[in-house]
This record gives sequence, C-alpha cells and structure tokens, in this order.
Amino acid sequence: MTNSSLTNPGSENRIDPVVLDRPPVSADVSKTGGTGRKVRRWAAKGGFAVLDQALISGSNFIMGILLARWLIPGEYGAYSLAFSIFLLLSIIYQAILLEPMMVFGGAAEIDSLRGYLKVLTRLHWFIVFAMFAALALSAGIAHQLKPGSTLPAALAGAAIAGPCVLLFWLYRRAFYLDVSVAKAAFGALFYCIILVAGSFLLQWAGWMSAFTAFVVMALAALVTSGVLYYQLQRALPEGGTITSSGAIWRKHWGYGKWAIASSVAGWVPAYVYYPLLASFGGMTQTADLRALMNLVQPLAQFYAALSAVFLPYAARQRARHPKRGLVTAARNGTLFFMLATMGYWAVIIVLRTQVFHLLYGGKYTNVADLIPTIAVGSVLWSGTIGASIALRAMESPDTIFLAYCAASLVSVAAGIPLSRLAGVTGAVWAMNLSDAVALGMIIILLIQRVKRDIPLPGE
Repeated sequence: MTNSSLTNPGSENRIDPVVLDRPPVSADVSKTGGTGRKVRRWAAKGGFAVLDQALISGSNFIMGILLARWLIPGEYGAYSLAFSIFLLLSIIYQAILLEPMMVFGGAAEIDSLRGYLKVLTRLHWFIVFAMFAALALSAGIAHQLKPGSTLPAALAGAAIAGPCVLLFWLYRRAFYLDVSVAKAAFGALFYCIILVAGSFLLQWAGWMSAFTAFVVMALAALVTSGVLYYQLQRALPEGGTITSSGAIWRKHWGYGKWAIASSVAGWVPAYVYYPLLASFGGMTQTADLRALMNLVQPLAQFYAALSAVFLPYAARQRARHPKRGLVTAARNGTLFFMLATMGYWAVIIVLRTQVFHLLYGGKYTNVADLIPTIAVGSVLWSGTIGASIALRAMESPDTIFLAYCAASLVSVAAGIPLSRLAGVTGAVWAMNLSDAVALGMIIILLIQRVKRDIPLPGE
C-alpha cells in the first residue's frame, strides 16, 4: 500500500530446494513417496512464509488501526503521507538489493551465502544513508515552510525508522535463501511483539505521535535485526567463492536499474493519491484514504509472502526447465491470486459496517461505502502478481516497468482531475482504472517476452 532449521551446515551438506527429498538412485523409494515429501516440504515452507508476512502485515495493520484511533485525523494524515514516502524509498531499496538477492542468491551465489550477505550489508548502509539523509533534509525544509505542521516531525521519524526497518527486511529475506523460513517467521513475531508493546507503552505514557510511532518501529527493527544476524551467522556455511563487492554491485545494478524504474512506476498508481489529496483536500482526506487502504494491507503482504517463496524457485525453473513450465506457473499463479483476493473481499464487503466500527471506533464511516470499489481494483492488481513473478525470474524487469509505467501515466492523467473534483471517491476510481491497465499490459508483455525468448536446452 509493502522469511527448519539448518544449524551450522557445512558447504558439503548444502541442501538444494529443488532436489530436496529426491531419493538416491540406489534407494527403493517410489516416485509417489518422493513427490509427497517434496509437496509437504513446500507446503511447510510456504506456510512459514505466509506466517512471516502475516506477522509483518499484522503488525503494520495493527499500527495503522491504533494510530487511526489514537491520533487526530490531521496527524494521522501526516503519518500516512510520511509512510507513503517511506514506502517509495523502500521499494527502490527492494529493487536494488532484496529482489536481486532473491534471484542471484537462489542460484549464482548459493555456494557463498555468508560472504554474499556481508557484502549486501555493506551495500545496505551505503544505500540507506543516501536515501534517508535526503528524507531528513526534506523534514527540515518542511519545518521551515510550515513550522506548525505535523508533517515535518512525521518525515523526521520516517528518516530514523527507514534504515533500521530495511536492515530487518534484508536479514529476514536472507533466511529464504536455502536456510530457514521458519526463523524468518520467528523474527517477524519478535518484531511484532516489540512494536505493538512499545506502541501501547507510548500511548499509556501520553507520548504517542506520528514521530514516536516511527521511532518505536526503528527500535523494534534494530533489536530484531541483531537477533536475526546472530542466527544467520550460525546457520550460513563458510566457504565458497566470494564475489567481490564491485561485481555484486554491478550485478545488482544491472538487474535493479529496471526493477527500480518498475517499482517507482508501481508506487505511483497506489500512493500518488496521498500527496494529491493532501494538496486538494488536506490531511483529513489523506487519512480517509489510508483508512480504506488499511484493508488492502493483509492482501499485499500475502502476495509478498508467496512471491518471496516462488521467485527463487521460478529462477531455478527458468535455468533448468523449459519455458512452458514457467508460463503454466504464471497462469496458475494469476488465477490463484485473483480467486484468493475475491474470497477475501467477499467477506469484507458483507461485513463492512461492522468492520469499520470495530477497527476505527466510529471514525471514517463516511468512506465505508467505498469498500466494494476498492475491492475491484484490488482484484485487478492481484492478477498482475503471477505474471510479474515469471518476468522477474526471466530477468526481465524492463517489461514490468513498461506495464507499470502505463498504469502510472493513467494514474496521473486521471488521478489529478478526479481527486480534485471528487476527493477520495475520485482517487479510488482512478486507482481502479490504472490497475486495469496494469493487468492488461503485463499479460500482453509476458506473452510477447515468451514468444521471443530463446528456447532452453531440452525444450
């Protein structure tokens, strides 16, 4: 709106997820038995990944709801705007660090993960310093322009929280690389407990604000990052040929430059409306939109959970199997995500009055009737996930950029007049239009990319 337990394995004991549970040639094990174990293993891994993302989504969702109840609409709007800017910076970070890590760490760097992670940690601090120093500077400028506004404090809080939260994301995702998704889920639980407990403590002390909400995020992320780093050092094997920092940066940048463009283009259709509504209708309308979009967050994290599991696997499938299998996976994934999204919104729509009363205690009921409209766009957007995974596994983020760029153009062209004329309602309909364009474009581009792809050996 957006990580079993291999303890100290030696490099000779590394387990490849694709061949795990494959019986030895001499073993008298039926194909059915081997397939069953593989299915159970993937079910367990997928379950822990969903749990991991559910905990992160749950903590963010709870924070959003608590702040909507505790803060006045204007301050909650400032928090929402600062959080949307943080998300813009975070998706740039994900594009240049986390997404390439899932592709290269699942294949090319799999034999030297310890050294690979050390290099990524150094790159992390270099990247976040550049991004969040700019955000801190913008907080100072905003304070000079509007000394009485709550926005400068919210931006300053985001500048503090950003580096810590992204370090936490980096170490969580590292557990997806042939290590232990269960331990990533443990980290998410640890973070969630600290964040929620710290928030209640701040509210009890009377110190809760847009700024302190980000500070407690930073504290929770920093403590959890230390715990996860210790576990990673025990779990990751030593040895292997360590690629130089410069070579890793060039690989990540070669992949990430298009992923950054596609990520920024993907941010626009979802988040450009916060600054637009803040300009046209004030922070109160921004808070109204955030109250609606809080309901989308569980789905977004559900998508992220399964994407984190399937992307490294899809990358290996791309390298080892015919492209026909990747296309089938994209089709099935698209149907799965869309049907799951429809089921979620069917429940929310029926209970929307009760849901808003339960979550917001009587606030924001003026936009509750927009939930069915939000659901339409959410279903359309969910349809892009399966195709996006396939295109990323084919190392083709440039095609994703084209699809999201088209959606961004529609967002700006339709979003500015509709947000100005119809406020939150206009913004929601502009979102739906851009989501429809994104889905149509990404399907067309995937088909074209597959047609011109060079056939792999054995195809």
